[in-house]
Amino acid sequence: MYLHGTSNINARGHLEIGGCDTVDLAERFGTPLYIVDEALVRSKCRAFMDSFRESGLTYQVAYASKAFCTMAMCRLVEEEGLYLDVVSDGELQTALRAGFPAERIHFHGNNKTPEEIEMGIDAGISSFVVDNFNELHLLQAIASEKKKVVKIVFRISPGVEAHTHDYISTGQEDSKFGFDLASGAALRAVKEALDLTHLKILGIHSHIGSQIFETGGFKMAADKLIDFALKVREETGVIFKVVNLGGGFGIRYVEGDTPLKISEYVQAITQGIAETFGVAGYPQPEIWIEPGRSIIGDAGTTLYTIGSTKDIPGIRKYVSVNGGMTDNIRPALYQAKYEAMLANRGNEANEETVSIAGRCCESGDMLIWDIDLPKPQAGDILAVSTTGAYNYSMANNYNRVRRPAVVFVKDGVADVVVRRESYDDVIGNDVIPARMRKLEASIRA
Repeated sequence: MYLHGTSNINARGHLEIGGCDTVDLAERFGTPLYIVDEALVRSKCRAFMDSFRESGLTYQVAYASKAFCTMAMCRLVEEEGLYLDVVSDGELQTALRAGFPAERIHFHGNNKTPEEIEMGIDAGISSFVVDNFNELHLLQAIASEKKKVVKIVFRISPGVEAHTHDYISTGQEDSKFGFDLASGAALRAVKEALDLTHLKILGIHSHIGSQIFETGGFKMAADKLIDFALKVREETGVIFKVVNLGGGFGIRYVEGDTPLKISEYVQAITQGIAETFGVAGYPQPEIWIEPGRSIIGDAGTTLYTIGSTKDIPGIRKYVSVNGGMTDNIRPALYQAKYEAMLANRGNEANEETVSIAGRCCESGDMLIWDIDLPKPQAGDILAVSTTGAYNYSMANNYNRVRRPAVVFVKDGVADVVVRRESYDDVIGNDVIPARMRKLEASIRA
C-alpha cells in the first residue's frame, strides 16, 4: 500500500498516521474507523492557495464540501482561508453551525428546493451557481419577496468529456447539470437573467468531471467559455467577472494512477484562462476553482477488523471485514479500486492473494478484489488507504449497520470529529403507529 502524507511503519511494525499508531486507534475507538491525516489536508489546501498566489492573478479556491463535510472540516477549511461549496441544506447547515462565514459560501445543485434557496438567502451566502431555468426564476421570486439582490454564476455544460467514469463525468453535452451551449440554452439564460431585477450576474462555471489526470480538458473548457463570453458580450454587453473551472483534479488510489502535482493543475488553468481571454481582448476574469477529492481524498484511511474467511480451492479466498458498502459504497457504485495493508503486520511479506468482502447481505458488497497480503487472520486490522473523499459522505445504514466514527490525527493526537452512531441514532426516528400499538395490546390480552 502506498503511504500518503504522514503515514509510516513504526518500530512496532504498525501503520502510523499523524504520529498515532493505527492499532492503538482501533483499540481505542473501535472499527470500522475513518482516520483523517489533518496535516496532509492542510498541506493540500496550502498548495492550492500558494500556487494561485504565484500566478499573480485574482482567484478564489473553494473546498467542495460534498467530498467530506463535517463541522471540523468546515472549521479547518476556514482556517486555511478557502471558500466553501455546498449542495444541500444539510451541508449549508453544517457549515453555518461550524461558524463558517456565510459570505464565503457558494450553493450548487441541479434541483435546489425553495426552502434551500430561502436558507441561503437568509444566511447571506456569497452566490448561487444557477443550474437551470426553473432555479433562475425561483431565485428571482424568492429574492424579490425578501427584497434582496442575489449574486449568481451560470453553470455551463461546455460539451467537454473528461476521461473518467461515466457516473462522475459531468461536462459533456448530455448531462443533468447546467445550461448547454450547443442548444443555445446558456445564452438564453443570460438574456433572461438580465430582465430579472433581483439577480446580479457574476460569471460562468463549468465542471468537466472527476479523477482527471491531464490538463487538456480544462484548456478545452476554457476555449469554450471564452467563445461563449464573447458571444454574450456581443449580444448583451455583459462582461463576466468570474470564470469557474470547477474541480476534478485526480489523486492516487492505486498503482497506475498518475495525478499531476497541484501546482501543475493550477498553472495550466491560470495560464489557459489568462492566454485564452487575453488573446480575445477580454478583461481578465477572477479565476475560481472547487477542489474536493484532491484536498481530502488521500488524507483518509479506513480501519477494519478481519473476521471470517472462505477459501474456495482453485477459485478465490474471501476475507470478510466488519464494514463494507455501508462505509464505502464506491466499489459497488462505480467499481472504484483501492489499496490496503494489514496495519498490525506492516513489515511482513505478502503470502497470498485474497479478496476483501464486506459484511452486508449483498453479493456486490466487495471492497477489493484480488489483493496480495500477509496471510490474514481473524482479529487483524485491515487499513484501506485513500478513503477521505466520498466515503463518509456516502455512508449509509443498509442492514441497519451503524456508521463509523471519524478521527482527525495530527502530531500524535487523535480527536473524534464524528462520533460512532449508536443504536438510538439508527432507531431514533422510527415511529410505531398508535393503531399497531393497540393491536399489540389486544394480542397480548
